[in-house]
Amino acid sequence: MQIYRYMDIGTAKPTAAERSECVHHLIDFVDPDEEFSVAQYTELAHEVIADIYSRGLLPVMCGGTGLYINSVVNDVEFGEMEKDEELRRSLHELAEREGNGKLIEILAEVDPVSAKRLHPNNVRRVIRAIEFYRITGIPISEHQEKTKLAESRYDPVMFCIDHDRSVLYDRINRRVDIMLEEGLVEEVKRLLEMGYTADLNSMKGIGYKEMIDHIEGRCSLSEAVEAVKQGSRRYAKRQLTWFRRDERIKMLNPKNAAESAVRIITEKS
Repeated sequence: MQIYRYMDIGTAKPTAAERSECVHHLIDFVDPDEEFSVAQYTELAHEVIADIYSRGLLPVMCGGTGLYINSVVNDVEFGEMEKDEELRRSLHELAEREGNGKLIEILAEVDPVSAKRLHPNNVRRVIRAIEFYRITGIPISEHQEKTKLAESRYDPVMFCIDHDRSVLYDRINRRVDIMLEEGLVEEVKRLLEMGYTADLNSMKGIGYKEMIDHIEGRCSLSEAVEAVKQGSRRYAKRQLTWFRRDERIKMLNPKNAAESAVRIITEKS
């Protein structure tokens, strides 16, 4: 989400002061109404990493979206695949008529692994998985497993700070409160005034879709805030599940995370 311009507060984008301490890449370079895929992100990330290496420096990839991290670190080959706009449109209409669960049912018939893995509310990725099968005849989960077998160009050291669940959820709740104080509602209003609509993928992110519901009168501010907190907590839970499946990722105790990271890096080098 931090790739998008004008979306600063709701994405917890690094501040100007934080960016002055070290160079940040792949932030603020896509307009909210532009289509942007994980394949494009991965290609650009490889270019940035190569540039950093060429200057004798060490790239650090920081973030929480497992799909994007894995796509870069595992050197996933996406290749070019045609789109079926008519299929996408019909599936979106089906979801609006019969609910997101109907799409999961369709996906389960051809790719039960992806159907179980994907959340019904992640309509874009569910539709993409159905489209992938319709075009290639191969479940996207099978394609993803095959790409994992390819040898990566990287030898990463990976960490996840493993907060106690109650502490993590409290931090998430406080973070949302801070976003409100910093002007999240005003940021979303400004985006709507600029012509960016609720149906855009960028505007469906946690924090934005809930504030749009409030601004357009479908819920109170307190209801929207609670929905943001709940959505963020659920997302964090899915992130941790993803990271714990990867044996390369070292789960660090927050009390001594920095010291542990230094020790592991030193031992590896």
